[in-house]
Amino acid sequence: MAGSAPVAPLAPALAADLAALGFHRVLRAHDLDQLAALTGAWLTAADGPADPADRVAVVDAGFVGHRHALRLALTDPRFPAAAVPGAVVVAGAQARAALAAAASRLTTPPLLPRQPGTYEPGPYQPGPYEPGTYLPGPRHARPYQPGPREVVPRQSTPRHALPRDAGPQQGAERHRAPVGPAGARTSVAPFPEAPARPQPQPAPLPLPDLLAGALAQQYGIPVQRPELGTLVATVPATECELDVARAAMAEVDEEEVRLRRAVKARDGFFATFFVSPYSRYLARWCARRGLSPNQVTTASLVVALLAAACAATGTRPGGIAAGVLLLLSFVLDCADGQLARYALRYSTVGAWLDATFDRVKEYAFYAGLALGAARTGDHVWALALAAMTLMTFRHSVDFAFMAADQTAAKALPAGPTSAAGPAGPGAAGTPGPRNTSPTAEFSSRLDRVGWTVWARRIIVLPIGERWALIALLTACTTPRTALTVLLAGCALACCYTTAGRVLRSVNRRRPRSVRAAAEVATLADGGPLAELLAPVLRPVARRLPALAPPVLAALAAVALPLAVRLSAGTWTAVAAAGGYALVSALVLARRLDGALDWLAPAFFRAGEYLTVLALVLRLDVAALPAAFGLVAAVAYHHYDTVYRLRGGTGAPARWLVRATGGQEGRALLATSVAALAYTGSPVGHQGAGAAVTQGALVALAAVLALVVVAESIRFWVLGDATAEHDESGDTA
Repeated sequence: MAGSAPVAPLAPALAADLAALGFHRVLRAHDLDQLAALTGAWLTAADGPADPADRVAVVDAGFVGHRHALRLALTDPRFPAAAVPGAVVVAGAQARAALAAAASRLTTPPLLPRQPGTYEPGPYQPGPYEPGTYLPGPRHARPYQPGPREVVPRQSTPRHALPRDAGPQQGAERHRAPVGPAGARTSVAPFPEAPARPQPQPAPLPLPDLLAGALAQQYGIPVQRPELGTLVATVPATECELDVARAAMAEVDEEEVRLRRAVKARDGFFATFFVSPYSRYLARWCARRGLSPNQVTTASLVVALLAAACAATGTRPGGIAAGVLLLLSFVLDCADGQLARYALRYSTVGAWLDATFDRVKEYAFYAGLALGAARTGDHVWALALAAMTLMTFRHSVDFAFMAADQTAAKALPAGPTSAAGPAGPGAAGTPGPRNTSPTAEFSSRLDRVGWTVWARRIIVLPIGERWALIALLTACTTPRTALTVLLAGCALACCYTTAGRVLRSVNRRRPRSVRAAAEVATLADGGPLAELLAPVLRPVARRLPALAPPVLAALAAVALPLAVRLSAGTWTAVAAAGGYALVSALVLARRLDGALDWLAPAFFRAGEYLTVLALVLRLDVAALPAAFGLVAAVAYHHYDTVYRLRGGTGAPARWLVRATGGQEGRALLATSVAALAYTGSPVGHQGAGAAVTQGALVALAAVLALVVVAESIRFWVLGDATAEHDESGDTA
């Protein structure tokens, strides 16, 4: 919907921009009253928006700017409302109703032409460069402030009051009172002051800006205000302003800006300098041929699976091909996000696929390396499972810390806003700083030193550097060497990131919110046993010291794998798993809002995965592939939980958590199955017990994978879910 007057045609450039962005139906409103009537009538009409996601835009007919500036505001599907100077858009029934109400609520004083300086009521005469621009009167104007080059006349004697033949000295003497007898000065009447020049008033805000401010302030609709940078978006009030806007547009290469903005602002070193310089052109090539980001994401998955298949051959040519294909998969992985940003084609399914497929590709490649090594007589399934456990532990640390650190910021009240909306580039209620600890402040200061930024991003071994390392080692060395080096590098990165997050949390000044504690507890994945025991243990848990939850979780994560490694297949291991379940319930019985309580989910994750690894190492190494599959299915469930929380959709359904048993229930089940298979003693039952254990692990992995994957697909693809597109630069 474009706001304009019936007496003036829509500018051809603006009409072409709106049509190119998908706004083919344009309704013209003369003022706010007519805009409210048109909006209300169209939204309730039979030919109105059929889809709740349909977008309604209000654009000032005098808008001048780049098409991509309009695209950033009008076509981004992630936000219910967005605005740039001179344009506002809403999507969804709630935001559309708020727009109609805001247009009706804003009173319309006598409408005046947008001419600077004077505001005389009278008939409207549209100028050549302001077609149909009607704005409210001076009561909506902002207080006048002189610009940087504007001089406000001083109340002093004007220079023209001096006689023509009077020089500077004479002029100075004329300002002195004459001296009378005995040196006494006599008073004289001063020169008359010149009348003060009337101060020009700035032009009031365009109607879309007023509507955007009303949506944010009066109706609580968050209005996204994209950062334009060098892009131009304005509503010029005079011919001079129009010339300035057109000159600014001519100086900007819009396509280059669009390509540059397609690249993630904060990315890893390898992705920034070795992939993005050309992958963004690949993204543009895909956009011009109508390919969607989801198609590119799927292509990246297929290429990665082909790389895993090549690695599984166990040959040198296969390893070289696997390394090349893995790098190509990463290029496509970068291109899908760049395509989404370039064309603003974001979607819930796309965000879920991008996040999920990254884990599937990497862990499938680990399995390919293990299969390839097995063909040559080298068994590295334990290393592959350890690498997956370490990566999941590290991601659990990152996700739990972000949940505990950012949730409080999301709940902060909105800052001061202007009449046009929020003061900053974000929506109403833009979050404040994520962390106020001295460690966070020191990290921010380090970011100002260029080389330290890249050094720290390399040390954390993000996905780009990690995949490049795996590809190089796969092509040049053996699978055992590749997995060993990967484990060492990931362990170093995990220690570095975890130490930094611990320091930030210990020195944190802001208390954690209730929502943060709830999300951390959700990530801990407590099952029905913990749910049953927590109320009983809550009085004891409340009397524990502050650091008890992470310390108890860490001790349990170490003690259970050790006990299973020493006594798997016996009832002693089952008793140890029962104690592990008891400790889990004790930790989850209290609110996890302590300084380091966010570490508990990661420790529980490590305890469960290492228990499965210790079980098969003790009883039957031939069951390692089945154990790998079981841990992979459980890891998928844990990652899916993370993506639901980050997307703001809340925790998984309680029935799903109960059906999967929770982390303490699965650990108890695995040890119990092994004890039953070996009848409480591995001695003399190696053959039959190993077969039963391996079959049980395969069945358990298959059931878990079926349940969690089916529910995940139903939730993300068929349900009303939202997903968060990672633009933070936190490399996985």
